[in-house]
Amino acid sequence: MVGFMLVSVVLIALVVALLTHVIWLVGWAIGKIVHFSLAYAPFGWAALILVLLSWSVMAYGFWIGRVQFSVRNVDYAHPSMPESFEGYKVVHISDLHLSTFNDKPEIVRSIVDSVNAQSPDLICFTGDLISLGVDEALPFADDLRRLKAKDGVVSVLGNHDFVIYSRKYKTPEERMAEVRRLVHFQESDLGWKLLRNEHIFLQRGDERIAVVGVDNHSCKKQGYQTVSLGDLPKAMDGTEGFRFLLSHDPTHWDAEVLPQTDIPLQLSGHTHSAQIRLFGWSPASWVFDETAGLYTKKDESGVRSLYINVGLGSTLPIRIGCDGEITVLTFHRGRGE
Repeated sequence: MVGFMLVSVVLIALVVALLTHVIWLVGWAIGKIVHFSLAYAPFGWAALILVLLSWSVMAYGFWIGRVQFSVRNVDYAHPSMPESFEGYKVVHISDLHLSTFNDKPEIVRSIVDSVNAQSPDLICFTGDLISLGVDEALPFADDLRRLKAKDGVVSVLGNHDFVIYSRKYKTPEERMAEVRRLVHFQESDLGWKLLRNEHIFLQRGDERIAVVGVDNHSCKKQGYQTVSLGDLPKAMDGTEGFRFLLSHDPTHWDAEVLPQTDIPLQLSGHTHSAQIRLFGWSPASWVFDETAGLYTKKDESGVRSLYINVGLGSTLPIRIGCDGEITVLTFHRGRGE
């Protein structure tokens, strides 16, 4: 992580300095043609200032922004919510990318403590526990086992959990062996319920709701293509009434969930909101229609909602204006507008 950051710092400095000097060089060449002298000093100072500014921003993003997180409370209402689930509290976390915290393992302990402090009824993790391999997660097993909720921890697999970005695994068989290792780690070592195109029921008295979970399902027309292994009809089979979906990639919502189901709520991660947010804007909006937070749409099935958690870990080791997030969703029976 530190090595990657140092390489990035050098590359950014070279790009910024080169760009400034190219602009000066073009101006100098034009000046020679039209007999105009273009001073170098302002461009040299501009290059120095821009390099120092970029270094400062990256230093903040690495040393401070990368390890900051906050708790966000969201009230969620829907008319089909059973009365016995009034006030039911779901803590939603996503995209831990545990290698993020190799140099600061105490942050994971703090995340776990903060989640538990919410006294959740259920903890939902919407994928990308790792970035390149299961070994990244092993040092954090004791902390992750401490996550506690009345109805336990449920999770799904994200695109990184299928180790598609690692050069270590040369064949599909090797990759799937590592995926099975991750599945075993979550279910046996951590005691989580991993939903792989399946569902579970949560019971309160005579009433129940379903939690539906699918493997990462990347859809076309927005986002970037990763893996599409979700089987939503299979996962939904046997459910009715209020149910909510855990699906790592939010592009699944527009592509399949809205047009083909009546699922009222989807929880996702994946976008990280590009780990950069400036005055409410994120470069993730160049790629995704929905980037962070709560989205609602109305159709013949009523009000449909998508919540995107911006994650807690990082793929690039910086966060600027986009702290990691622990989302606390409190369920209510109501119109959901």
